[in-house]
Amino acid sequence: MSLTIPGRRVLALADDLSGAAETAVALRTPAHLLLGPLSDPVPPPADGEATVVDLDSRHLPADAAAHAVRSVTGRAAEDVVLFKKVDSLLRGNLAAEAAAYAEGGAGVVIATALPVTGRTVRDGVVHLKGAALHTTDAWRAEPGPAPESVAAALGDLPVSPVPLSAVRGPLLNELRARFTQGRHPVCDAETDADLDAIARAALQLGPGVRLLGTGGLAGAVGRVLGDRAVPRPGPEAGHGSPRPLLVVVGTAEPSAAAQAAHLVADGAHHLPLTADDLLRARRPLALPATGVTVVRIAGLLAPSSARRLSAALAEAVAETSYDGDLVLTGGETARRVLDALGITRLRPVGQIHHGAVHSRTPDGRSVVTRPGSFGESDSLLRIARALRRSGHVRPVPPHHPTGVTS
Repeated sequence: MSLTIPGRRVLALADDLSGAAETAVALRTPAHLLLGPLSDPVPPPADGEATVVDLDSRHLPADAAAHAVRSVTGRAAEDVVLFKKVDSLLRGNLAAEAAAYAEGGAGVVIATALPVTGRTVRDGVVHLKGAALHTTDAWRAEPGPAPESVAAALGDLPVSPVPLSAVRGPLLNELRARFTQGRHPVCDAETDADLDAIARAALQLGPGVRLLGTGGLAGAVGRVLGDRAVPRPGPEAGHGSPRPLLVVVGTAEPSAAAQAAHLVADGAHHLPLTADDLLRARRPLALPATGVTVVRIAGLLAPSSARRLSAALAEAVAETSYDGDLVLTGGETARRVLDALGITRLRPVGQIHHGAVHSRTPDGRSVVTRPGSFGESDSLLRIARALRRSGHVRPVPPHHPTGVTS
């Protein structure tokens, strides 16, 4: 069952680029992706379309992150559906941004499950394939311990849990009751059907009620709002001959080395860079003019130096005057590369597997962004082959993803 609302428009916010791209595709509607911070008000999306803003706030101080949220939501039109994308592992400035996001609204419906990656919420606690988040090593690169519940991650925001039995029952009444108490509902969810129920009930509550959750909830919003096609590439999507393709691996995830190795074994050029190469030597990258090239930081990345290395890697790519297609893994690396290249706007056109989003730049080149923690060992190989095969990607509906790991 869909909830069709004529003229329904969506304005979505994310704290990093890979999350913004994931949201844009999950909403299943033509979307524009803007790279903030924005000096001017966000143009309202057209009827039946979405505007997604990457606030680039994941690593900002908490007060600056909150200000970035207010700068968008404070100017939003009353008839626009507001959606705030959050990390499914509860990383980033979640408490500060959620508090700012709640200001001026009638309430926030919160659902942080991402079932397609095995990330569920039971009794208000995020679970990774059955294990409570705070008992896993998913926060190994973070400066502190993982929160023990969604409520704990939200800080002082007044919230109230909504158990799975209520999500699968008369949910609308449950949400209304919590808003009457001045609290924001935090919903359990284990399946996409649970998220669909949450999105449907939230939208039925009318203007002023906002949604906060993962790309899974964004997908539910897209499904519930009606029969809108998955975005497809425009007529310019193909190339007469494949452009050179640069794969920039800037994530500290242990799986990244194996993913790069699969691509190199398939014939890609390999350009490993040490921290010294990036931070001291500052030599321009020697990139082949054709084929696929993988650039990655060799060795383990210490969390304390990861951001500096991502910025240095981005600058090195920009200094080569590279004008081919790009695959960028890790939200921080992806954003720094696009900033260094002066790219401020993307048009998502599809996805290769869950989270691996294919977009177009204004000058027509392809950019694929993907969170560092997503994808099986052949993820980068699949992305490169898809782009090289025909110059464009056939979109995969976000509620039937393939090749996903946590």
